[in-house]
Amino acid sequence: MKIPKHQQIKNHLKNEILSGKFENGEKFYSEAELTKKYHVSSITVIHALKELVADGYLVRYQGRGTYVARARKLKVLKFSDLMSAQLKQPKTKVLSIIKAHDPKILTKLGLEPFESYYAITRLRQTEQTPYLYQCTYMPERFITHPLELRYYTSIYQRIKEEFKINLTVEHYTETNQVALPTPLHVAKLLNISEQTPTIKQERTTTLSLSDQIVEYVCSYERWEYFHIQFESID
Repeated sequence: MKIPKHQQIKNHLKNEILSGKFENGEKFYSEAELTKKYHVSSITVIHALKELVADGYLVRYQGRGTYVARARKLKVLKFSDLMSAQLKQPKTKVLSIIKAHDPKILTKLGLEPFESYYAITRLRQTEQTPYLYQCTYMPERFITHPLELRYYTSIYQRIKEEFKINLTVEHYTETNQVALPTPLHVAKLLNISEQTPTIKQERTTTLSLSDQIVEYVCSYERWEYFHIQFESID
């Protein structure tokens, strides 16, 4: 999918800032300079600048212009999945790989209405006990062997081998919330009742070089297997 022009400009300008071309607090390009530099309208330039301001890279002052932010204070958090380290003989089984084009999922993946994606459902278990149901949605081009279920036991490994992309280091956002009731089809696979709470996890991973969404994942984990520790890094 083609990246919007304002996004391309934003990415280029962000790289210039991160490269050290501008000092913190230094005056940045004017709107007129950027319009001429990229041969675009002022509306496109303003859109890109507003996003850089929102992300903390720039500061704009009325009547004075745009400046590189003096500091971007970000608190870095490290989290550890404590339970995963304690699991005995964890195994992953691929249940299905289906090509689809549900409008809601297409939107989450940033795809056009005429495009398709693959939904890969997997079940993880430890010592014969299923504890995690996971459905991974990926743009069609990333799934090259849709008929070979076992091939995608480790999706990240396949993406790394075929596309030289290490998804473990790419930017992602994740939300966790209690699901009650648990969807019936999920409850059956996890061998629990619908009235047993689970932890619903949703994660979206974006490629840093292109800002393309490469996966949207929706998981349900049995609550007794969910144990996360957060730690701030100064």
